[in-house]
Amino acid sequence: MIKKKKILNLYGGLGGNVKELDNNLYEITTVEKDSKIAIAYQLNNPTHKVVVGDALEYLLNHYSEYDIVWASPTCQSHGRMVKATRHKIKKMPDMSLYQVIIFLTHFFKGGWIVENVKPYYEPLIKPTAIIGRHVFWSNFRISNIEVKNLKGFINNTNTKGAEALKKHLGIKYEGNIYYDGNHCPAQVLRNCVPPKLGLHIINEYELNGVDG
Repeated sequence: MIKKKKILNLYGGLGGNVKELDNNLYEITTVEKDSKIAIAYQLNNPTHKVVVGDALEYLLNHYSEYDIVWASPTCQSHGRMVKATRHKIKKMPDMSLYQVIIFLTHFFKGGWIVENVKPYYEPLIKPTAIIGRHVFWSNFRISNIEVKNLKGFINNTNTKGAEALKKHLGIKYEGNIYYDGNHCPAQVLRNCVPPKLGLHIINEYELNGVDG
């Protein structure tokens, strides 16, 4: 009998990054602070353990229990849209992104991945890989892969666009979810790592192992 590897999926969102992983190989715990998003995640991943809570706190208390950690800290304060002219609200960058990278680099012995969108500034820590609109930091090598987004991906800002993204990602839930005060029903879906990309990243860990 194959022993399952335990994955801790922080800032889990709707779970695009782990959607295509084999549940016979991996036991997945996801931490998501938004209860509505967590309910939708559980609907799409009924065998996963879902914790509604603070990702950083859970990481500090439980990191040693896992073989792999994947973290996708909130990207809205780092992404290039922050500097778009249509945005009137200025945001300080949420530095938890770099807190997680530094912590995992120095204290976690398993494989780890931190993901975010391309920032509007030069990353403060050099990324391991940049694939499509996603930036990855990890302690293993990640090869490139073609990522096909839905046509008009960024401009899918209404309910029709949200439904198209649900179909594209293979994620199901009724109605709309509005992320962190955002009025766009497609935002929570645009935040997803495409399932095929998530599978590729985990396969790269299995193939390459931890560097050093």
